[in-house]
Amino acid sequence: MRSRYVLASLLILSAIGAYAAATKAAKSSDAQLIASAEKAAPASVSKGATIVNMEAGGTMRTVRKGTNSFTCMPDNPATPGPDPMCMDANALAWANAWMGHKTPPTGRVGFMYMLAGGTDASNTDPYATKPTASNHWIKTGPHIMVVGGDAAFYDSYPKSADPDTSVPYVMWAGTPYQHLMAPVK
Repeated sequence: MRSRYVLASLLILSAIGAYAAATKAAKSSDAQLIASAEKAAPASVSKGATIVNMEAGGTMRTVRKGTNSFTCMPDNPATPGPDPMCMDANALAWANAWMGHKTPPTGRVGFMYMLAGGTDASNTDPYATKPTASNHWIKTGPHIMVVGGDAAFYDSYPKSADPDTSVPYVMWAGTPYQHLMAPVK
């Protein structure tokens, strides 16, 4: 009888230990998400930003509630390079429209930081997932983006399918998701 009690106690202690380890791992994971997301913008912005993460199934989880009007997302591990981003409320509405294949809001210019760089992407197809002979795949370094501007704003910048990424240019020109890409280094 006593051996059953000892065995039961060990199982309970083991379960408690496993729960504590899992809880610690989850916090560590959130800490890693926050550290990644904060690389997207200057510390003066990212330290007070809300941090969100795309979860399995496409749901967005708030990892940390912020104190300013910016929202940052960590690097997407499914992409080949670093791509954390940080955006103001107008840019977040634009990004939600893009991700949802909906028309972005008009008359609401937004600002985004991607100071850790951006993953390679098509410059012509907002939904391309890999390079093809016709989708003009480009590489971008650290940059900022201006989204939601009117057509006249974008007409002031190059709209080449194969742009010089060392100067400001329009990405996804002629689509509802066209936006200004401006390198910062």
